[in-house]
Amino acid sequence: MAYIYPAPGVSGVQATLSISIESNGSDAGMSVPALQDVTVNNANDVFSWTQLDASAKKQIATTSTNSLAMNIVLDGTTFFGDGTTPVTDADHSGIFNLSKNKTKVSFSLYLGDNDDGTTGKTISGDGYITGLAPTVSADAPVWVSPITITVDGEYTVA
Repeated sequence: MAYIYPAPGVSGVQATLSISIESNGSDAGMSVPALQDVTVNNANDVFSWTQLDASAKKQIATTSTNSLAMNIVLDGTTFFGDGTTPVTDADHSGIFNLSKNKTKVSFSLYLGDNDDGTTGKTISGDGYITGLAPTVSADAPVWVSPITITVDGEYTVA
């Protein structure tokens, strides 16, 4: 068995997130730094019904709601954009403007290498950035924000 081991602090083997603008096939993608608490959500909806001949409800899985959720320590360039790359690149807009402008993005989340040294899996798809709520406090003196990518359609696993 090979466990997924994101190896915090080890370059090249940790979990990484890349975001690009979905309509721009030439966008190389913006690497999102300082990921924390990454959650991949695949929640199937369930249709329930009762029948007169049964003492319990019947259920069947229907469509799923997919999303990625995480916290990020804010980097000014990644969050607000660099303003120097082409306007059609995610790097130009930054996470905040991609969310504010309701821009459909493509994402690729590398889960990290396996503990046996083999290359891990990547989950990718398209969706929208939501849920930004940057906070700072005396106990945590850097800006941190939750970020959610609500997925439009299915995940792809490679």
